[in-house]
Amino acid sequence: MTGLIDVRLDAESLEGTQSVLSGWLKQAGDPVRAHEPIAELETDKVVVELAAPADGVLVELLKEAGQEVLPDDVVARIRTEASVGECPESADTSAAAAAGADAAATPEQRPRLSPAVRRMLKEHQLNCSDIDGTGRDGRVTARDIERHLASRKTAKSAAVGRAAGAGESRRVPHDNMRLSIARHMVESLMQTAPHVTAVFEADMSAVMNHRRAHKADFAARGASLTVTAYLLEAAARALAAVPEVNSSWHDDALELFDDINIGIGTALDDKGLIVPVLRRVQDLNLFDISAGLDLLTRKARDNALAPGDVRGGTFTISNHGVSGSLIATPVIINQPQSAILGVGKITKRVVVRELDGEDVIQVRPMCYISLTIDHRVLDAYQTNRFLTILVETIENYK
Repeated sequence: MTGLIDVRLDAESLEGTQSVLSGWLKQAGDPVRAHEPIAELETDKVVVELAAPADGVLVELLKEAGQEVLPDDVVARIRTEASVGECPESADTSAAAAAGADAAATPEQRPRLSPAVRRMLKEHQLNCSDIDGTGRDGRVTARDIERHLASRKTAKSAAVGRAAGAGESRRVPHDNMRLSIARHMVESLMQTAPHVTAVFEADMSAVMNHRRAHKADFAARGASLTVTAYLLEAAARALAAVPEVNSSWHDDALELFDDINIGIGTALDDKGLIVPVLRRVQDLNLFDISAGLDLLTRKARDNALAPGDVRGGTFTISNHGVSGSLIATPVIINQPQSAILGVGKITKRVVVRELDGEDVIQVRPMCYISLTIDHRVLDAYQTNRFLTILVETIENYK
């Protein structure tokens, strides 16, 4: 049996507000096997691989690197093995004929340029000989043209800056993750939820003492015991006591979640932020939380998170103190959640404690803990009750 098979993007494979083709792992004319990765797609959260649905030859690429890909889009076509010997180059020929060859292109250039690239060259009045191609055999891609246009803008901006006395500068194009994070943050803060932040102070002495006593045992059992693990456990207890915080706002109702699935904001150096989710934290003990947190953090930093690892969060913790900040406000709510916990840097501070009826001055490891809320969902009572339970859990940890 002969024929072409469409390679489609399954909607279930996506996570994020936008998906962009970051690059092809195979090129037209390459043999492929079923389930073999042929392309990579980047969302604002993860990089996912697009696999071949069958054995055959990849005969047509319908998307260029850098182009947006929507669910159920056909991105390529594969000629099945039974029909490979018929005419493997016919797909390229028909595609070029359908799009119409650029009259200005030389015979050598025509088979090397996709219809999308030809349109971009014509639109911006460019000559492909002036652009460094990064595709197969030096082929110019849409992303190559975008880089070329960005470099021209950079040169123009630099010239203007020097003329105004601003000095040298350079422009770094935004990647898809950074653009998606920016859109998501603006939508959350300015268009969706009215943000309010409450700040409490927590004495971390009990947690630090417990961690010192159990850190080696956890490591021997294969888990790294971090302060964040204690925060997840305390947050789960507070969420169970104040379930409105573990919710999502809808125009007709408030959706309360039975499971406590906590996302942990994880910085990827200068590439942005990703939020892997630890599920059903209400059912986990401290060791299980530590092991799960360990695994998710490693996967995040190795760029190995699957779409399922970042889905289904009902609450988020941003431990911004690991990078040095004492207080950050507001910590933007990760929509459609109703609140986000911010944790500042642990620092030794002088505090006043009552001992045997007398006020005494002590040095304690302290940190500021904030809860930013969607004020449509939560008021001061629920907010302060949640923070009170969380802080009491931390300060009385045994």
